[in-house]
Amino acid sequence: MLKNNRFWIIAGLLLAVVVLILLLKPILPPFLLGILLAYLGDPIADRLERLGLSRSAAVTLCFTVLTLLFIILLLLLLPLLLHQIKVAYSHAPAMLDWLESVAGPWVAAQLGIDPQLLQFANLRQALMGDWASVQGALTLLLQNATRSVGGLLALLANMALVPVVSFYLLRDWDVLTAKIYRLLPVRYQGTVGRFMRESDEVVGAFLRGQLWVMLVLGCVYALGLSLVGLKLGLLVGLLAGLASIVPYLGIVVGLAAAGIAGVMQFGFDWHLLALGAVFVVGQLLEGTVLTPLLVGDKIGLHPVAVIFAIMAGGQLFGFVGLLLALPVAAVIMVLLRHVHEFYRDADA
Repeated sequence: MLKNNRFWIIAGLLLAVVVLILLLKPILPPFLLGILLAYLGDPIADRLERLGLSRSAAVTLCFTVLTLLFIILLLLLLPLLLHQIKVAYSHAPAMLDWLESVAGPWVAAQLGIDPQLLQFANLRQALMGDWASVQGALTLLLQNATRSVGGLLALLANMALVPVVSFYLLRDWDVLTAKIYRLLPVRYQGTVGRFMRESDEVVGAFLRGQLWVMLVLGCVYALGLSLVGLKLGLLVGLLAGLASIVPYLGIVVGLAAAGIAGVMQFGFDWHLLALGAVFVVGQLLEGTVLTPLLVGDKIGLHPVAVIFAIMAGGQLFGFVGLLLALPVAAVIMVLLRHVHEFYRDADA
């Protein structure tokens, strides 16, 4: 009877958490981002503490250095990215002309179909119409945000909350985790503690390791494509680096984007082989150095599981779900591993 009551209590608590997430979804993003930054920064602060700094001094130093690096990168990269986005948009009509005059007839000839079936003119109208709609929607959103003082203040407050929440959580991270651990019944502290340590290993390995992999690959791709001479090298390289959060997706997205941009800029010549070589080098670097060194083999999340978790989280909870998707998936994986071990031991 007691076990049944305990089960319903746990189920009720989980249901209450889900309901709270749904009800508080509009205000959760800055807090979740703050928690994520504090979690990622905790190992750095711990290392600084071991060097002799107090926790507050370590957190302040860590926070100051990371903030300065972020501002410097933003000032350096933002103008370049905006310029490349403008260049990409200016090349869109030429790309559609190439599709109509070169790619379309070649595909039709290879497949033995009527070239008229490939209606790229309709695609041009749809793309230009959608772009005009997007521009109009963004302009309307900006006008509404500037007209609504309350909405603008709320946006600024949410942005300001992220560093505040992350600073205080990072400063008190070890204290908070110790207090939460002491709230557990003594008989369950060992089991729950082991579960939480394994979850921390999996989540930490994925988040910290994969973020470093994304950063390094983005730099490698952007630098390599720019050295080959691709005008959109920075944009395509960073896009491929961001897509690398899902294993193998980065090289697929990067090759497709770089191939289209390369054909538009260089035509069919040796530059395309050089662009492909950049991604081959990046893939070899990821598989032989970055992933074994930075991520390790503790994750066990299949690429399909990563894709499903991100899509499911976004579908169920929007942006909040995107932030929670991978950590929750990693914890569920650890939980399933424990359930499997319990089932196997019980069967024996």
